[in-house]
Amino acid sequence: MSQLESLKVKIFADGANLADMLELYKNPLIKGFTTNPTLMKKAGITDYMEFARTVLTVIPDRPISFEVFADDFDEMEWQAMEIASWGGQVNVKIPVTNTRGQSSANVVRRLAQAGVRLNVTAMTTLEQVRDIAECLRDGPMSYVSVFAGRVADTGCDPVPIMADAVRFLSKYPQVELIWASPRELLNIFQADAIGCHVITVTNDLLKKLPLVGRDLDEYSLDTVKMFFNDAQSAGFRLIQSKPLPVESGNQY
Repeated sequence: MSQLESLKVKIFADGANLADMLELYKNPLIKGFTTNPTLMKKAGITDYMEFARTVLTVIPDRPISFEVFADDFDEMEWQAMEIASWGGQVNVKIPVTNTRGQSSANVVRRLAQAGVRLNVTAMTTLEQVRDIAECLRDGPMSYVSVFAGRVADTGCDPVPIMADAVRFLSKYPQVELIWASPRELLNIFQADAIGCHVITVTNDLLKKLPLVGRDLDEYSLDTVKMFFNDAQSAGFRLIQSKPLPVESGNQY
């Protein structure tokens, strides 16, 4: 069994390019999908509902998270109910706060009690995990997404935070922790080591999966070859400079 096949953490592909999603759907390592408005904008999507319904038609049997894009809590709740109606495999992404920093906890609680499967997103602290997990207590299976990569961007090690979150969520069997915004493949194995349930991975990182387990000496040699070949193809040349004159006698 390979390193990847032995992983307990589930890998969800994070993106909004339909062709990429369909290709990843063929990969048994990919257990689900997530997206967000930023990724959808980057992919050039202009019709949110058309894109979502197309995805759900061609990928009917894996969990998929779609995010609300309202900032008003009443509108956010309405959007969540609409998105949830699109299919049983849908998890509705709710940001942990609105743009004014107001907690979405009450919306999360009402939606959970209404039976909506949620993915509460954009978290960075254990306190947020604790508050939201309590709101999800009486709801169906849901996720909490901690942006471990963004935590790391601040110079803070996310592993202890994520490990504490895993231990805390053991009291909530219907809530799974997502390691969001990973920065390197190592994060997959870090997430697996602490017992994190899910990690979302962008297509750029997923393309590096064949590197897992590669011989390091071989990888070193390939790196040297890359530098050499790129220098050759770029046509780099050095012209020998005129030698500096050598002074005679003792300079001291």
